Amino acid sequence: MSAVVSDAPATAGSLAGRVVLVAGAHGGLGEAAALACVHAGATPVLLGRKVPKLNRLHDRLQAAGGTPVLYPLDLEGASPDDYADLATRIDAAFGRLDGVLHVAAHFSGLTPLEHTDPAAFARALHVNLTARWWLTQACLPLLRRADDSAVVFAIDDRARSTGAYWGGYGLAQAGLEALVRMLHAELARSPVRVSGLQPPPMRTALRARAHVEEDDRIARDPGDVAAACITLLAPEGVAHRGEIWSPASSLSV
Repeated sequence: MSAVVSDAPATAGSLAGRVVLVAGAHGGLGEAAALACVHAGATPVLLGRKVPKLNRLHDRLQAAGGTPVLYPLDLEGASPDDYADLATRIDAAFGRLDGVLHVAAHFSGLTPLEHTDPAAFARALHVNLTARWWLTQACLPLLRRADDSAVVFAIDDRARSTGAYWGGYGLAQAGLEALVRMLHAELARSPVRVSGLQPPPMRTALRARAHVEEDDRIARDPGDVAAACITLLAPEGVAHRGEIWSPASSLSV
């Protein structure tokens, strides 16, 4: 089922005129966040590896009045030069970049570390941590040119994801928390705000690899979390600068 953006009136216009790169745009939260970005007035750059899904999302956003731009890229195989080229193309097309939302993720399923394929372990660490940083690093010069900009990392709850069997994915989540705090400390005097978004459990394909859907009664629709993405990307996100923010308590039931 397609994600439905909730709480839309609260975010209307809060990203007016901004350009936001959504990494992992065709995933559950990525799709919902991209739709919310359009409602909030932003131009979303949709980054993902599955072109048919990106095309369908592009059509949905256009139907909603948006002007999205597609950028197919596989984070697993992309090099630092590929990310530098992405930043150059965004600069050439728009002359600005105001936000990067990291919601791309890779998780193959629960497996004991002892039996994890080495290549799968390295892939999980790279896609969920290293590639996110390479992309951010390439975009920082553009983000610094804005009066106010934001880098937002979606991070799974450590209590859920760093226990037994979560492997490279779980280790990457702990690394992302450290990255947010480190990068915030280094950019605290710059226009670039850095924060983490710790969403509640969501009904996504990734979560389905670890939980039986019929019994997963606590999971939320990704659309319920989309407004939180906009909050962190918008100027009001300054209240959460340097934080790992969990908006679960503020979400309506």
